[in-house]
Amino acid sequence: MNIEEAREACLTMKGATESFPFGEDTLVFKVMDKMFAYMGLESRDGEIWLNLKCDPEVAIEIREKYTGIRPGYHSNKKYWNTIVIESDVPDNLIKELVQHSVDEVIKKLPKVKQQEYLKAK
Repeated sequence: MNIEEAREACLTMKGATESFPFGEDTLVFKVMDKMFAYMGLESRDGEIWLNLKCDPEVAIEIREKYTGIRPGYHSNKKYWNTIVIESDVPDNLIKELVQHSVDEVIKKLPKVKQQEYLKAK
């Protein structure tokens, strides 16, 4: 997966928006005005990364399995993972983790907002 494919994976999520609230080199993706992903547009140590929210137990499990999945860069390392997008992490797993991140965000919303999201097209 390359940077544009990672961006596209995030934008295919229902209701996803993108913005640059932290400056022009970090692209942020949100659903229901809540951040579910952010991506550095400049390489860091030769790597392009995507940060995704993750269930803490799942986060530990996948970090142990893939060298391209690490504790979240500039975020709460319990709930966020950094995915090196050109690494040993399969493209289909990155897409699954993007969806998992959205699911993690939605389940933390108030029930009314959860229902609003589920009913949206």
